[in-house]
Amino acid sequence: MDPQHLALLEEARRSLPDGYKVELSGDTLFMAVGRTGFHQRNLLVIRRQFDAHSPSGLVPSENTDLVSPGVGKSRNPDLTYLPAEALETTDNQVPAEVAAIAVELVSPSNPENDWVGKLRDYPIMGIPLYLVVDARLKTATLFSRPDGGKYHRREDVDFGGTLDIPRPFGFGLDTSTLLPYA
Repeated sequence: MDPQHLALLEEARRSLPDGYKVELSGDTLFMAVGRTGFHQRNLLVIRRQFDAHSPSGLVPSENTDLVSPGVGKSRNPDLTYLPAEALETTDNQVPAEVAAIAVELVSPSNPENDWVGKLRDYPIMGIPLYLVVDARLKTATLFSRPDGGKYHRREDVDFGGTLDIPRPFGFGLDTSTLLPYA
């Protein structure tokens, strides 16, 4: 990652009040505000299911910066699962390639960040699974099999259905209790 970009990212992080997060994709900084009650509740519903099926050695982390300096990217998923030793740091940054999954709950104010930017960035960053939960559309979508800078498999389910989450988790994600936006 260009040292100037990294310095700009760190400056932006330090200048924001609690409840905001900053991401970097190439030359673009993304800043997000705090989460809504719907967002928090849906994230908890999803996290509890992943927690119940997470293999030993992987731990959940919310709002951890996944960084890929070689491709100039730093992203901050709503939820990820990482090897426990990756979090043995005083920093909030871990190498993206150690993440088992990135989970994003689509922001109604900036859906393009999750559906376009992160869908482009996460496979380049080496993240094997990308789960997008969109309460606006009442859908959950899993992208997998990254290769050549893109995901080669996509599975969609409407809220109320079950989405197959492959290993290392290996379970059916129940979306029946997720709350849609109005």
